[in-house]
Amino acid sequence: MAGTNSERQLLAEGPAIILVEPQMGENIGMVARAMANFGLAELRLVNPRDGWPNEKALATASKADHVIEATKVYDTLEQAVADLNFVYATTARERDGYKPVRSPVIAAETLRAKFRAGEGTGILFGRERWGLTNEEVALADEIVTFPVNPAFASLNIAQAVLLMSYEWMKSGMEDVGAVPFQAMGQTPSTKEQLFGLFDQLEEALDARGYFHPAGKKPKMVDNLRAVLSRRAFTEQEISVLRGVISSLDRFSRKSPRGGRFPKPAKETPPDDSDDA
Repeated sequence: MAGTNSERQLLAEGPAIILVEPQMGENIGMVARAMANFGLAELRLVNPRDGWPNEKALATASKADHVIEATKVYDTLEQAVADLNFVYATTARERDGYKPVRSPVIAAETLRAKFRAGEGTGILFGRERWGLTNEEVALADEIVTFPVNPAFASLNIAQAVLLMSYEWMKSGMEDVGAVPFQAMGQTPSTKEQLFGLFDQLEEALDARGYFHPAGKKPKMVDNLRAVLSRRAFTEQEISVLRGVISSLDRFSRKSPRGGRFPKPAKETPPDDSDDA
């Protein structure tokens, strides 16, 4: 879904996204893209398998260059969270321990409140294959888990980051039902315009023998008008429909608009010569 616009405000705030021992550069790039989609910008990597910087990560980030270029790399998870005040650990499976477990909605609201209070926050995401260890989860303050299919709970790391990033964005909206743009305004058609559509369509169909047998024409016309009157058309919609009818009325399948046809053969002049 294309939507990048360098002329609009670039959101870059919120909790740090911390990937523990990520394996594939492509996944890191998709994480960066998900973060940029929803206004997050601080990416931290703990001991990435293929090192850093990573060309594959840059290629799959889809212009989320500001995230990739600002990425910080740490040798240990302890170093990566040392400056933060509050950290969530993401996990799809039940863990032994006494840490509170939150939904993404509650977690995002908590992170938003702490962000507004000036606290440093972060969200931990584990390895692609097996997530976080119990020891790594223990470094977090709380756990966040997603309401997924219990029989198929495994999420791609970029998907997990996308879900949390989306909830982060929602937590800062005054109206969660708001949308960034609306459909173009259109002018409701007048009855006169609708009647004009009726007349044009009926004439075009009548010329082609649509109303057959003739005795059923009044009922067929009523049915046709009922279909076209089911909802209120706009002026623009009436114009589109009448343009369609005009095109069908003017051009046939054998003689379409812009069609190329062979020129008629020239007549052969009479042969005045005598037979030998």
